[in-house]
Amino acid sequence: MATVDVLLHGFSFSTNQGRPAFCSVTLVESEGRFILVDPAYVGRRREVSGALGRRGLTEADIDAVVLTHAHWDHAQNFDCFAEAPVLLHPRERSYASSPHENDWATPYWTGLALETHQLQEVVEGDELAAGVRVIELPGHSVGSIGLVVETAAGAALVSGDAVHSSWVLESRQPPIVFGSLTQARESVAKGLSAADIIYPGHDRPFRVMDGEADYLEPFTLTITNLEPDREGLRFEAVPPSTWIMPGAAP
Repeated sequence: MATVDVLLHGFSFSTNQGRPAFCSVTLVESEGRFILVDPAYVGRRREVSGALGRRGLTEADIDAVVLTHAHWDHAQNFDCFAEAPVLLHPRERSYASSPHENDWATPYWTGLALETHQLQEVVEGDELAAGVRVIELPGHSVGSIGLVVETAAGAALVSGDAVHSSWVLESRQPPIVFGSLTQARESVAKGLSAADIIYPGHDRPFRVMDGEADYLEPFTLTITNLEPDREGLRFEAVPPSTWIMPGAAP
């Protein structure tokens, strides 16, 4: 059986000064083959390396890096894995070389950077290792993918932002759409039905129990260099909503 291990948890929060954008970084292992899903952005580079080290691994031990999509917060650290091919969907690869002008999550240089590396295109049904296959989940981006992993605890989905967080259990769509809202809704339904355990793009892994998230791990996050009573620091509970990129497909 394959295993899924969260190296770094994803978080979904914002500020009035921009989005920290912490994606989940996940390690899939099957018969000695190590597949890292979404290496995150440069602000977490040391943390990714440290998480691997605590498991007795280095970047050189990774056999493949999967990009669920090419957004900056998920993809930037691909260059840390010089010996591993980067796997992504052909639509995502093509789009990264010529992103929409309103797509702030895919800088214009994304495709140029990726093409300096060894890339491998993958599509629905491709088996990357025993019990590990690709599932297409477009909508959040034009070529979003995930991995369905057969584990001892049941089928697990490493979803990227197609299943962004447990919020999709209520909304049935991700909070941000750059590709197509219709496809995004279809991919949420497809993803939730594909597995017993969800490893979302910006949340902790969970099972769906009576329509709600039954989290498998506790929430832990430490914010440094800010005191709770610091003047000007505020916390606001803002109702979730979906932002759709101007120019995105219906």
